[in-house]
Amino acid sequence: MPSRRIAVIIGTFALILAACGGGGGSSGEDMLARVKRDGVLRVATDSNYAPQSFLKEDGTSEGFDIDVANEVAKRLGVKAEFQYPQWSVIEGGKWADRFDISVGSMTVTEPRKEIFDFSQTYYYTPAQMSVIADSGITSLDGLAGKVICTGEATSYWQWLQGTLKLGDGGAQTPVPNGATATTFATDQDCAQSAQSGRRDFEGFLTSSTTLKAAIDAGAPLAAVGDPVYFEPLAIAIDKASPPHAELNAAIDKAIAEMHADGTLSGLAKKWFDGVDLSVKQ
Repeated sequence: MPSRRIAVIIGTFALILAACGGGGGSSGEDMLARVKRDGVLRVATDSNYAPQSFLKEDGTSEGFDIDVANEVAKRLGVKAEFQYPQWSVIEGGKWADRFDISVGSMTVTEPRKEIFDFSQTYYYTPAQMSVIADSGITSLDGLAGKVICTGEATSYWQWLQGTLKLGDGGAQTPVPNGATATTFATDQDCAQSAQSGRRDFEGFLTSSTTLKAAIDAGAPLAAVGDPVYFEPLAIAIDKASPPHAELNAAIDKAIAEMHADGTLSGLAKKWFDGVDLSVKQ
């Protein structure tokens, strides 16, 4: 009788362990194994951040980040599947296994290093200040006491708050005295609001690439001054995700190979008017 009771207990315990393992593989399995088994790398990115990433009329996406993600997935032997959560959701971490990685031009900062595991930098962009073209403002100092628009939870917003700590320790221009921020869900919303005639902000801070795309699309904006800092941009994995050291290493290897064989340089020149932003300017 005791031995039978022990057998029942052991059997019950085994069932509990199996249930805890779920359908995603054995306990402690690295995300890379699941990605390869499913044949899909789930990528979070922005749906309105041209030329890095944007949706076409047919619902498919394209842009520099899209090409980078597709190439990384290809080198892992899988396909990229794109998702478009708000940037604040991506940047906040705690993804709850909704997606695997972010290929969304995330600036590496010291606080973000506490939330994410980053690949090596895959490209750099100048953070460029601009103004409404008819504002009469011709310098960065002219934005003192003015309202500057940018995307929420971005490094641009952090710079305006005076809290930006770049992961590579890069230099930053001081914020204009008394300047304040207003935010939208994504940077492009600022440009599109200016284009629609909105005038409750005088400045707009974003990447030089996004600013050029906005101006080319007809937004009434003009760059002022030199870049206020240079962004080191990397692929990110939420530290709270399932074990992912092997996935992170595989992605980092892919990025290193893409630097070495010229793939990143070629993609940068393709999307950024011939400028190779895979190296720091």
